Amino acid sequence: MNTVQIDILNPKAGELLQNLADMNLISIKDSADKGFLKAVMKLRKKAIKNPPSLDDITKEVELVRAKRYAKREK
Repeated sequence: MNTVQIDILNPKAGELLQNLADMNLISIKDSADKGFLKAVMKLRKKAIKNPPSLDDITKEVELVRAKRYAKREK
């Protein structure tokens, strides 16, 4: 079995692919990229319930910058 990724440019091509799937000649699966989108949506839901304050964001940015500058000085 070969696996390929196809970008459908014309809706008629999508219909043809669906016809092939209906005849059990091919199988159509959703892209794996949706796993990433699910993770992003999960993080967004958590952020809505408990959004970080501006002070929390500033502290985190300062910590990351301090680590970067410390690496440069070595």
